[in-house]
Amino acid sequence: MSAQADKAERFLARHYDASPLLMPNPWDAGSAKVLASLGFAALATTSSGFASTLGRLDGSVTRDEALAHSTSIVEATDVPVSADLESCFADEPSGVAETIRLAIETGLAGCSVEDFTRDTDAPVYDLSLAAERVAAAAEVAHAGSVHLVLTARSENYVRGRPDLADTIARLQAYQEGGADVLFAPGVSDLDELRQLVAAVDRPVNVLGRPGGPAVAELADIGVRRISVGGAFAYAALGAVVEAGRELLEEGTFGYGERAGTGATAARSAFTP
Repeated sequence: MSAQADKAERFLARHYDASPLLMPNPWDAGSAKVLASLGFAALATTSSGFASTLGRLDGSVTRDEALAHSTSIVEATDVPVSADLESCFADEPSGVAETIRLAIETGLAGCSVEDFTRDTDAPVYDLSLAAERVAAAAEVAHAGSVHLVLTARSENYVRGRPDLADTIARLQAYQEGGADVLFAPGVSDLDELRQLVAAVDRPVNVLGRPGGPAVAELADIGVRRISVGGAFAYAALGAVVEAGRELLEEGTFGYGERAGTGATAARSAFTP
């Protein structure tokens, strides 16, 4: 537990360094080892990337599966790991709290809780309930010897509700509920991000996206952490698609150069 507590402490402290924490999202133990070997200071699981390893879409993983996956990523490297636990597999605050309790047992340094309901008619929880869910998560996350770094997510922009004012109100409520880090995936406009960062007193995570602001631009407006979600996992699947089509349609093996890069990285990262 002392090693886990140390990782969690280092993880939280890294959010207050001079430069943003770049936190990629591995989808299995092998990708975690490779990314850690490149020098990233922390990693985070990706619900969509993990689901893809099971041949499923995002949102189809069970709590037990997500926790077992978290354990496998934690055990793969020595760097702090934060878990994407989606909506914590519960509607009520008590259920969210139980998921956080179980998450601590996996050795994680942090985890997230989002306000997505999976109800197409009402895709995000009512603000009062959403804030209660975050508060329940924070109470458990911070109660023991491990200060689990809790990230609270407003899902508005990725659920068809691009309302900046409501998103800021939600993040402010989650801050008051005890969240350590705040995250509104899908917000990528630099001016909106600037307003969001200025409106809260906790480190803000931003989802890096193609065509969005670069790391230097995000750093300039005070963003403290940058993650990539399922993008790396899908980039890997994209490489598989390209290689497969080349073999099937052209009968050539040009993918070998990229494969060589991957093999070299694996031999380096997987050496005991």
